[in-house]
Amino acid sequence: MIIKEAKEGYLSPEFLAAARHEGIDPERLRRLVASGRAVIPKNVNHHFSEIRAIGEGLKVKVNVNLGTSKDYINLDEELEKLRIAEKYGTDTIMDLSTGGDLRAIRKRIIGDSNLTVGTVPIYEAGISKAKLPSKAVVDMTEDDMFNTLEQHGKDGVDFITVHCGVNKTSIKRLKKQGRSTGVVSRGGSFLLAWMLHNDAENPLYANYDYLLEIAKEYEMTISLGDGLRPGGIADATDRPQIEELITLGELVDRAKAANVQSMVEGPGHIPIHQIATNVQIQKSLCRNAPFYVLGPIVTDIFPGYDHITSVIGAAIAAMTGADFLCYVTPAEHLALPTVDDIKEGLIAMKIAAHAVDISRGIDIHLDHEMDIARYALDWDKQFALAVDKEKANMYRNQRRPRTDEVCSMCGDFCAIKMTKDYLNSDIKTVDV
Repeated sequence: MIIKEAKEGYLSPEFLAAARHEGIDPERLRRLVASGRAVIPKNVNHHFSEIRAIGEGLKVKVNVNLGTSKDYINLDEELEKLRIAEKYGTDTIMDLSTGGDLRAIRKRIIGDSNLTVGTVPIYEAGISKAKLPSKAVVDMTEDDMFNTLEQHGKDGVDFITVHCGVNKTSIKRLKKQGRSTGVVSRGGSFLLAWMLHNDAENPLYANYDYLLEIAKEYEMTISLGDGLRPGGIADATDRPQIEELITLGELVDRAKAANVQSMVEGPGHIPIHQIATNVQIQKSLCRNAPFYVLGPIVTDIFPGYDHITSVIGAAIAAMTGADFLCYVTPAEHLALPTVDDIKEGLIAMKIAAHAVDISRGIDIHLDHEMDIARYALDWDKQFALAVDKEKANMYRNQRRPRTDEVCSMCGDFCAIKMTKDYLNSDIKTVDV
């Protein structure tokens, strides 16, 4: 057990691998995991080498969602998305498939990925029931929910989103409050509908100890989902959201006591001036558990550009303490993303993550190397250092300069070239 080992002072291979990626002392990482301020998601049945730690003061991590839908089932395309996501530096993958043979798709993604993989088991539990004649999502049983959770553990899923904070108290608050966008979390809506239809408490909340037993058996990290997250900025930081967050904070404590790693998911649509407050509230209520945010998206009127609206929010969230950023693609709110959408959304979110890492003194040498290459007008080195080498090359080649030493924007009036020519000496650079 990773958290149990951390509490007992044992440095397992997982700690050593994750610390090596972070470039930190394994003992420091052990203390973070033992205190619940960091997690190392790693299922006992999933064997992969790119092990990541998520949490306080570490590199900001980025997640890529992929998966089929009922309207578009193409496993080959999802595996291509996986390849692109790994190529451009995602830290984790989530399979959110809702169409086709869900278990076969999940097992193939886990088998092909060399990264941490997460899922949302309630999707499969509800959708599998809805496929039966005269049945709907609300007809799933408690056994359906927990059996699906266990199956995901057996299949090697490293972390699972579970919407345990959607309970009778939070729904009562939601009804009293009212909202512009209602409930936009798919998992949250499944459970809300089930509770209202069956006039019963959320089984994932009522039987949380059993959920922890399953997670513990397979060493699954639980990601406490924000089922009542705001789906529009008008609903940001409202009472239902905070009501749920209070419950999630209590569930973090119970997970830690049970030696189960946990993190907390954060709001989706938040105006800029409320982001820092949201992060601070989460960190306070949840005892500094790792915070996993979707964006947040800072404005609602730019469909087709939500990879940008989310990156703005993500950079602010990470700068104020968020640890884990879920990418958003240009197709958000519109369609299942394409392979190109996956690449564009991931690189945009990587910009936010790296920008915050620089502020922490992490990986700043990469930018310094690029600075040196630019002053040297060393284009090959610049392309080698670029995250998206193909795009950088494309822009240079589609409008070639008359002189290869410079680019076609400034040409002979290149500031760097003129400086070097007239000073006739190299400007000394300073290591940072």
